[in-house]
Amino acid sequence: MVEPAPILTMTGISKAFPGVKALSDVDFRLFPGEVHALMGENGAGKSTLVKVLTGVYEIDAGRIELAGRPARFGSPIDAQRAGISTVYQEVNLCPNLSVAENIFIGREPRRWGRIQWPQMRRRAITLLERLELEVDVSTDLADHSIAVQQLVAIARAIDISAQVLVLDEPTSSLDPGEVEQLFRVIRGLRDDGMAILFISHFIEQVFAISDRTTVLRNGRRVGEYRTSDITRVDLVTTMLGEELKALVELESSPERSPEDLRSPEVVRADRLGRKSSIEPFSLTIREGEVVGLAGLLGSGRTELARLLFGADHADSGSVAVGGTPVTMRSPRVAMAKGIALCPESRKTQGLVEDLTIRENIVLALQASRGWARPVPRKRQDELVLKYIGALRIQPADPEVAVRNLSGGNQQKVLLARWLITEPRLLILDEPTRGIDVGAKAEIQRLVVTLSSGGMAVLFISAELEEVLRLSHRIAVLRDRRLVAELVNDDQVDASVLMETIASGVSS
Repeated sequence: MVEPAPILTMTGISKAFPGVKALSDVDFRLFPGEVHALMGENGAGKSTLVKVLTGVYEIDAGRIELAGRPARFGSPIDAQRAGISTVYQEVNLCPNLSVAENIFIGREPRRWGRIQWPQMRRRAITLLERLELEVDVSTDLADHSIAVQQLVAIARAIDISAQVLVLDEPTSSLDPGEVEQLFRVIRGLRDDGMAILFISHFIEQVFAISDRTTVLRNGRRVGEYRTSDITRVDLVTTMLGEELKALVELESSPERSPEDLRSPEVVRADRLGRKSSIEPFSLTIREGEVVGLAGLLGSGRTELARLLFGADHADSGSVAVGGTPVTMRSPRVAMAKGIALCPESRKTQGLVEDLTIRENIVLALQASRGWARPVPRKRQDELVLKYIGALRIQPADPEVAVRNLSGGNQQKVLLARWLITEPRLLILDEPTRGIDVGAKAEIQRLVVTLSSGGMAVLFISAELEEVLRLSHRIAVLRDRRLVAELVNDDQVDASVLMETIASGVSS
C-alpha cells in the first residue's frame, strides 16, 4: 500500500533564543487522516515547534511545506488562513459571549452590515452536531463545562477550513468521560481526512488515540514511530534519554534502608482527590522519612503536593496530621500544622524578586504570625544570618535583592524561608531543577540531613537518579493516578522504576 504524501512537512527546523537552542535541525511530518502525537519532557521543544508552525515564532533555519508548497507564517492569523488551526490547553475564547458568537467571532454572517443571528445559530448547531454536542448555542459560553468549551473551540477551528488541527494538551482539565467524548470527536475528524497534531503528557491517551508519535528531547527529534510499534517502556525511555542498562547503574543509598523505620506518622492522606486534577490517592509519610514522587511531567506530582498543602481544595477523602483529622482549607492551615511547600516555579510561585534575601526568608514566618505581630528586626537578622550560613547562600549580604542571585542560590533562599518555620513535613517540588551541579549536590545533602534529624520530606523530581538516591519509599504516579508505592530496597532499581512508570503496575 502506497503511503500518501504528507500534508505538512517541517525539515531542518532550528530556533534559538538568547542563551538557549530551543530547536536544532528538527524534522516533522503530518499526514492527512491521522492523529500524530508529539511527546517529550519539559524543555524538549514541543511548544517551540508548535509556535514555529503556527506563526508565533519565525524560524532561524529550515523549511515548512503545506500541501506540497513552501509556507512561512508571519503570524497566527497567517497560519490560520493557510488552514492550520490550534486549540490550546487554556481555551482562548470569550466566556461572556454566546456559544454561537464564539464559533463565528470575526466571521459572523452579515447582510447589509448586520449580523444574521438566525443563520449564525443554525450554522453553529450544525457544526456542533458534527461533534456530537447538543447545547443551546444562544447561551453564554461561561455557563458550560470546560469539556464543552473545548469542543466549541474545536468547532471554531474546523469551521475555518482547517487542513491541520493542532490540539495542545486538550485533555488536561477533563474527566475520563469527557476525554472519551473528545476522542470520539477526534476519531471522527481523522476519519474525515483531517490531519491532527495531538500534544499530551498522558501516555495511555497517546496510545489510545494516536496513529504515529514523534519524540523530542533537548530540542532535537529523537525519532518518529508508529504508535502500535513502540512499547510504553521504550517510549518513556526515549523521552527521558536514558537507556535502561545505564539507568540500572545509578547509585542508591542501601545503608538508608527503610526496614528499620517505625517512626510516628506525620501526614496520612486517605482517598484524597480532586476532580480533573488527580484521582483519589492514599499516602502516609512518617518522621525522618523521605518519600519520593516519581512520574513523567503531567503525571500529577505537583497536584498531589498542592492538595497536601491546601493550595488546592480536595473534593474527596481526608487528611490527618499527627493522627488528628485536619480540613486543609488553605496553605495557612497547612502551615499551622507544620507543613511547608517549596513550589516548582521559584520565580512565579515562590520568591518575590523585588524583595531582599532577608525579606524573602522571613516571609513565611511573618505570614504564620499575622501582619499585626511583626517579627522583630533583631530576630529577623539572627535567623536570616543563621540560614545564610547553614545553606551557604551567596552573596551572604541579606540586603541584596533576590533577583540578583543565581538560580541555585535563589532555591536556597526559598528553602531557608520554609526551614525557618521548623516544619514537620517539608514538600520539595523539583528543588534542583535549573541549578548547577554544585548547588544540586548541596540541596541533596540537605535533604538527607533534614530527614536524619527527624523531619519528614516529600521529594518530587523528574530525575530518577535523585529519587532513587534520596528516598526511603517511592510513590509512582502516571496519568494523574498513584499507581504504585515501592520500598527503595535492593530489589528496586532504575529499570523497575522505569517499567512501573511506563506500565502503571509495580513488578
